[in-house]
Amino acid sequence: MSGILLTQSTTPIIGQVAWLLGQIMNVTFNFLERVGIPNIGLCIILFTIIVYMFILPLTIKQQKFMKLSAVMNPEIQKIQKKYKGKKDQVSMQKQQEEMQMVYEKYGTSQMAGCSQMFIQMPILFGFFAVVRNIPAYVSSVQNHYIDLIDAVKGISGSQEILEEIGKASPILIDPEKFDYSKTETLIDVFYKFQNSSWETLVEKFPSIEELIVSTQQTMAGFNSFLGINIAETPSTMFTASLATRNFLSILLAVSIPILAGVSQYVSIKMTAPKKSPMEDSDNPMMNSMGSMNKIMPLFSVVMGFTMPAGLGLYWIISAVVRSVQQILINKYLDRIPVEEMIAKNQEKAAKKREKSGATAKKINEMAQKNVRNIKEPTDNVISDEEKEKKIKEVAENNKNAKAGSLAARASLVKKYNENE
Repeated sequence: MSGILLTQSTTPIIGQVAWLLGQIMNVTFNFLERVGIPNIGLCIILFTIIVYMFILPLTIKQQKFMKLSAVMNPEIQKIQKKYKGKKDQVSMQKQQEEMQMVYEKYGTSQMAGCSQMFIQMPILFGFFAVVRNIPAYVSSVQNHYIDLIDAVKGISGSQEILEEIGKASPILIDPEKFDYSKTETLIDVFYKFQNSSWETLVEKFPSIEELIVSTQQTMAGFNSFLGINIAETPSTMFTASLATRNFLSILLAVSIPILAGVSQYVSIKMTAPKKSPMEDSDNPMMNSMGSMNKIMPLFSVVMGFTMPAGLGLYWIISAVVRSVQQILINKYLDRIPVEEMIAKNQEKAAKKREKSGATAKKINEMAQKNVRNIKEPTDNVISDEEKEKKIKEVAENNKNAKAGSLAARASLVKKYNENE
């Protein structure tokens, strides 16, 4: 039975990336604590800006490829239309070669755009894991729960009481799957506590009420950001605010998910590649991207209501940072003519080929050779002399054939024809 729920990610690659990003998050929070403002919301904002600054070079490369794609796509689509419906090997090979020639013309490759995305994805997933599991990566936040956990463990029957609290909403950490005797599990449980959970804890353990209230106030100070408890879900905040008719709290509760959706929409609009006038409107890839661009903001709104507000804050800040970066990147790329970008790409591609010992001419010759090999018949071609020799060998064998065999009968027919 596991003792870890929301602690550090163990997913290959993402787990290692999350650990590295967690170190940045930890240093950022420690810095804020030293200057007297230990606030997780502010820490998330600074952490988001720092990480996006780190991946800025990758973002610029991806945007360069998207700018080239706007020029290349009409040519690529013409080739795809030319070979549409042709599934034979020769046609598919020719289509691939012609498309490769277009990419070489612009000094890039089919995987150039995808490679930048593949590099960024583990970073972004690791980033999400850290923001979602703050105590797992920020030692100062984690340590503030230790005294309370030690005190609760020292009370008889405490594990059963905590299991009852933990399996109920809004915590929902199933005791059948997670070990409540472990400190890691209890840190995860307490981090998901909301006002009603703390009140229940005081009722169950009145002897340590002072410590419980002190821990609650400390964590409330850490998690309070502009009047919002970022450890709570907006849906819970909304329900509680309706019951007390606190309209300001209702407004704050819905602001996070709505701002998350709006900011994501603006960011996607700004980062989406511009469609060329020559580009086919029936391009399935572009249509698929268009659909995703519409779904993602709605997804952010839904998740913003059901996930802790800290994640919604992260989505808002990340969208704002991406939008600002996009404005700066656009200004930078607008100063670079496409021709200059293509020339630099071709120069880099040529250097790579030289390092691998293959020139552009050699690659072209190899490609042409492959096509000729496909077109050539696979049957062996022999000369007339070889044919005559084989016929004589067969005739000689027929002479020595066993009586009554097919070969002997064929020999008799041959002799009969010769005597006619």
